[in-house]
Amino acid sequence: MNPKSGSQVVFTSVSGYPRVGALRELKFSTEKYFKKEISAAALQETAKAIRKSGWQCQKNSGIDFIPSNDFSFYDNMLDTAVLFNIIPKRYSGLALPPLDTYFAMARGYQGKKGDVKALAMKKWFNTNYHYMVPEMDDETGVKLAGAKPFDEYKEAKELGIQTKPVITGAFTLLKLLRYTGKKTAADYVKDIAGVYSELLTRFNKLGAEWIQFDEPYLVQDLTEQDMALFERLYETILPAKNHVKILLQTYFGDIRDAYRKIISLDFDGIGLDFIEGKQTLDLVNRNGFTQDKLLFAGVVNGKNIWRNHYGKTLSLLSELKNKGINTVIGTSCSLLHVPYTLKNENKLSGEYLKHFAFAEEKLTELAELKMLAGAGEYHNADTFKTNTALFQNRTNCYDQSVRERVSKINEKIFTRLPAFAEREIIQKKTFKLPLFPTTTIGSFPQTADVKSNRNAFKNKQINEEQYIVFNRRKIAECVALQEKIGLDVLVHGEFERNDMVEYFGEQLNGYLFTEKAWVQSYGTRCVKPPIIWGDVSRSQPMTVKWSVYAQTLTSKPMKGMLTGPVTILNWSFPREDISVKESTYQIALAIRDEVLDLEKNGIKIIQVDEAALREKLPLRKSDWNSEYLDWAIPAFRLVHSGVKAETQIHTHMCYSEFTDIIPAIDNMDADVITFEASRSDLQILNSLKENNFKTEVGPGVYDIHSPRVPTVPEIKTALNKMLEKINPEKLWVNPDCGLKTRGVAETTESLKNLVQAAKEQRHQQIK
Repeated sequence: MNPKSGSQVVFTSVSGYPRVGALRELKFSTEKYFKKEISAAALQETAKAIRKSGWQCQKNSGIDFIPSNDFSFYDNMLDTAVLFNIIPKRYSGLALPPLDTYFAMARGYQGKKGDVKALAMKKWFNTNYHYMVPEMDDETGVKLAGAKPFDEYKEAKELGIQTKPVITGAFTLLKLLRYTGKKTAADYVKDIAGVYSELLTRFNKLGAEWIQFDEPYLVQDLTEQDMALFERLYETILPAKNHVKILLQTYFGDIRDAYRKIISLDFDGIGLDFIEGKQTLDLVNRNGFTQDKLLFAGVVNGKNIWRNHYGKTLSLLSELKNKGINTVIGTSCSLLHVPYTLKNENKLSGEYLKHFAFAEEKLTELAELKMLAGAGEYHNADTFKTNTALFQNRTNCYDQSVRERVSKINEKIFTRLPAFAEREIIQKKTFKLPLFPTTTIGSFPQTADVKSNRNAFKNKQINEEQYIVFNRRKIAECVALQEKIGLDVLVHGEFERNDMVEYFGEQLNGYLFTEKAWVQSYGTRCVKPPIIWGDVSRSQPMTVKWSVYAQTLTSKPMKGMLTGPVTILNWSFPREDISVKESTYQIALAIRDEVLDLEKNGIKIIQVDEAALREKLPLRKSDWNSEYLDWAIPAFRLVHSGVKAETQIHTHMCYSEFTDIIPAIDNMDADVITFEASRSDLQILNSLKENNFKTEVGPGVYDIHSPRVPTVPEIKTALNKMLEKINPEKLWVNPDCGLKTRGVAETTESLKNLVQAAKEQRHQQIK
């Protein structure tokens, strides 16, 4: 598909497509490969089938610009690093086959050929997807070393499908790389621009018509140095395009700092986000759009599952058309962030399903919008009328009692008394924990028998009593194991829970649940986000019976485990008819009720996880307080402000960059905060010290997303590094996240080493 400038014919484009398989085929095949149950060739066959299915589905839907190279075995940033030979020596030195080297970078490696940790992992901008952070040292020899994008382009072409290969853009790559030597991004401009130019030359020879360079970093606050870097890169890359056309694709916001420069450069298409880009339309109106380029308008939401409002979208498209702008109707971002298809959903009624569009249904939306936009007068079309009716008939989602309760929230309810300093003294006398108290983040391995028991109960193959008896036995085993290992603060293991958000959503009013609506979180980890359909409230206690039972099995403190309101909101598909602030406050009140019930029933330590606190933080700092922190932090305080001074409130955060919001995190007024820190080499420590962080803290001492077992010396090294920045009286010792995805043997050995390291550190400190 190669539309010419000046054409008013409407085209459609998809930025990226889901890649784990509609039934998670890639996940299961990859995990079998890790266990050596299948060969690399068998894994590749699964991947090939998934790619073919995605391309064919898009072609059958009439999509004009179909992506390739959006597939990945683990992560596209990691793919890009490998493509350009950005592979640290600790991985290449293992002398493993290429695919195993790739997985070693993603997961770590512990075996005959060495022992290495995985690369750092962070959230992909404001999503729940995680990307691997490539590392560049001063000796890295950047070169075009891989063939993946070329092979997948040819693979699609052999199926009769012309695609636009998708490549992480040079600017975003350089901005997200981690530089471990003295060189900075500016030092690699020539090398990086060179390999991107070589890539274009290769695609020209293959007959590619369009290449999509993803540059999401452009939607963030950019400095003059950033723009200079961007210009230097593309002034070198663009002259190499020859016959191939270049689409600069942006998403997750607007490009206000770069818009004028970008439209002046020799790009053939520019992808703009009209969903999250607050100023996108205004930028086009104020600055115009050149006639020799195509505007790829991101008008179908790639991050949420609600049907597109055709009336609003067609009005926008008409406005662009009236300006003479040649527009391609597209997704706001990759459809990686939504499930595959509604076709696998058999339990939700059609009354609900008709309001949703997963990836495949969004292809239909694109096709219908293309048809309606090309028709001129569309208001009388049946497709348009049916769509319009969806937004007029959704009335069963409101609960007046919930709304009244939210309306009565005042500033006083956000404040917990007494203040932290006084509570800290009281709690140390109450719990009498040793120096460097040890604990875990919450979940223990979800073994096959645990999943089988839960599924049997769900499918009514066993009764509730049998389900409870089994879980109580697993809890008793988990508590006994923790006591044997010597942990100081215990957890019940969460064997009754499928997911840290879905579990709570299932017990809250206002939620809907899917059967097969899986979304990739990272690598082989998939989640099934619940859907917030209506006003949220709690009918009865959700966790109390499990925590209370676990506490009867031990004299040590047992943590009650909850998920916080911001994380529940961020890891659900939120409503679009009310604000996220209002929806979060509804959830916060429900979790507040649970906290108070746990306390009333004798649970003295309560952890309220906010793993996703930073996830929806606006990408521009100027919007942080006015659009997010001014309600997200109070929402957490609302959850715990009613407990006694003796009750210790913990929270946990993971896989995001927290250094720039440390004061806000401290303002959550928790008593203990645990962070993911192991994959980022404890970089958060400097920020904690610089901001005089008052809260007690547990930076994770080892990475649970890797199968390797940390050694005692390794953990002690991490603790010594922590103690350079953190007062010993405030330091907790814990893994960096929950243990549900790990095996029993590696979990046991890792925790034994953790406890032993803490004991040795105590002894050393006392001496």
